[in-house]
Amino acid sequence: MDIKTATALRRLRLVSAPEAVSFLILLVCSVLKRTTDFNAVPVMGAIHGVLFVLYVIFWADAWNRAKWSLGTAALYFVLSVLPTGGFFAERKLRREAEDAVIAVRARQEGVVNA
Repeated sequence: MDIKTATALRRLRLVSAPEAVSFLILLVCSVLKRTTDFNAVPVMGAIHGVLFVLYVIFWADAWNRAKWSLGTAALYFVLSVLPTGGFFAERKLRREAEDAVIAVRARQEGVVNA
């Protein structure tokens, strides 16, 4: 994996958890808006909107650079629109990055997959 691909995946991973948190807070704010006088939906909506747009931009970049299959790209996009999906995306991306580091180190040490 080259440095640009690793960077694209890292950016996507770093924005996925905050995007998921903002989605959950926005849902709570929506409930509070309907049940109380508290209305933070405009503020949280804007924050979540910015994070979601960043996620989509970083997702498109990662898809392009990592050469994901359509299924993998669709999975990461669907995870972005589920309330807790960003947490799963972050964990899966972290695991992929760790596997890539292990593979690079194995190649450097001359270890061949059996």
